[in-house]
This record gives sequence, structure tokens and C-alpha cells, in this order.
Amino acid sequence: MTDRFSPLPPVSVIVPVYNDPDGVRVTLDSLTSQLYDDYRLLPVDNDSTDSTRAVIDEFSDSYPDQVFPATESDVQNSYAARNTGLDRSSRDVVLFLDANMWVPETWIKDMVTTLESNDYDYLGCNVEVVTDDRPNFWERYEQSFSFPVEAYLEDKQFAPTCSLAVRREVFEEVGLFDERLESGGDKEFGQRVHRAGFRQGYAENVTAYHPARKSWSALRSKALRIGRGRAQKRRYHPELGDTHPLHPFNYLPPSPFRLRRRFSGQGVSVPSLGGFYLLEYVLKLTQSYGMLQETLTHRRSEPDVS
Repeated sequence: MTDRFSPLPPVSVIVPVYNDPDGVRVTLDSLTSQLYDDYRLLPVDNDSTDSTRAVIDEFSDSYPDQVFPATESDVQNSYAARNTGLDRSSRDVVLFLDANMWVPETWIKDMVTTLESNDYDYLGCNVEVVTDDRPNFWERYEQSFSFPVEAYLEDKQFAPTCSLAVRREVFEEVGLFDERLESGGDKEFGQRVHRAGFRQGYAENVTAYHPARKSWSALRSKALRIGRGRAQKRRYHPELGDTHPLHPFNYLPPSPFRLRRRFSGQGVSVPSLGGFYLLEYVLKLTQSYGMLQETLTHRRSEPDVS
């Protein structure tokens, strides 16, 4: 365990972003005012086609000793962007935060202090989904169903990469993120870390904030991406035991008891509960469709060796 009088280690914070100028501005605003002595920000533009890079360059010009932009243009996904950030960082501790999220000014210090004082190698924290004062139906669903990070760590041995701290030596031993995966790379990496025997932890008193998705189209896009990622994970990591796209489990209604547990004590009306249950089922089917679509697309693209 690190001595409490030892200085905290130098830190890199990697922020992958694609076509989200407003989101990356919010994120960098919160990160450039951190109460931490030695940290660098590495926003990685994943080949955006809008003004995202201009916003990053604006922060780089204003904070030349703090913000160090990078670009990932070969592979279009967030894990490739994170790997690019890792290639450009040699600091002892690496933190990850998604563009469009924001954190309090003590976030880096609190994450690193928790990591060091508990001798963790890999650390997730609380992620709070935030809505406006009058959230719509989609936002209320998101707020109640997203990011049970502590449960992810206890039951599935991973934390989402949207807010994560990892020691450099972990990557040196287990490798980088699998950038072949469109989604689910955080789970695959976390379980790889767990199998290697590194110490994982949860910072219950540290919070990062994530805006709720506001529309059906945003939720549908996420569900399709998750489904495609599941198919890719099954292809490249069969040892993780993902089900076949046609397995009946993928098409069964979700457990109503799970829904009831999520909303226990929240004062949600019965009609809203019914709506959330229906939405949960539709999104599950959408994920299954994305998984099936990705599987069929890959099979069609395989060379005919007959």
C-alpha cells in the first residue's frame, strides 16, 4: 500500500470523441480545472467530420502545457481512440472519461487517492445519469437503468470505460483494448484484467456525471451498437460464453422482478412501470437484431473456400 505521505503519481486522462463538439467542450471544461498537481489531458479525435477538432484545438491553445490532442483516423471506434491515447502516454496512472461527461474539480485527486490508498490496479466509480428538471420518458428510463458500476464489478469483473482508472503496468501485462469490438470492449478488458490477478475496486464516494439520452433514436442506436458488439465478442472471444444470436434467451421478455427492484422506492406510477417494461423488452430485441445482423454481415464477407 502506498505511504500516505508519498506524492500522488503523474496522471494522463484520455478522452475519446467523435462528432461531439458540445460534449467534448463540457468534458474539457471540467477537466482543465482539476485540483491535481501533475496531470495531462489527451483528447483523441476519432476522425470527426464536424467542428470537434476545432474545439479540442481551442483548449490546446488555451492550455498548451495541459491539453495534448491526438487523432485516430484508421479505426472508427472508441477503443481504438483510447489505444491511441495510451500510445501517447507514459504516465503511471491512466484515467478515462467519455466526451459529454463532466466531473467535479476533485475527481482526478479522488480517483487516484482511492486507487493508491487501497492498492487497487483498476478502479471504477459511481456514474450518475443526469436529466433536466422535467425529464421525458426516455430520460427517466435511462436514469434508472444505466451504469450499476458496483454490480458490474462484483458480478462481471469490469467497470465501464466512461469513467475508469488503470495503472500503466496493467496494460503492459494484459495488453490494450480490443479495437475490433464496437461495444463490450470494456467488459472484455476488465475480465482480462481480473483473470490476470490484478486488484479491482469501486470508488463509491467518487462520482462522474453522464447526460441521459433524450430520444428513442438515441436508445435504439445504443442497443444496436451493443448487439453488434456482442456478436463481435462472440466471434473473437468465444471463451466469454456469449449466446448464439438465435438462442431463445435473446428473445424472451426481461424479468419483471428486475424492473421492480430498479424502481423500488422511486414513486414511479404503474403506467410508467408498464411503459418502461415494454421499452426494456423492445431494446432487448433491438440488441438481438443488431447481434444477428452483425453475424450475418460477417458471414457474407468471409471468403468462399469451397
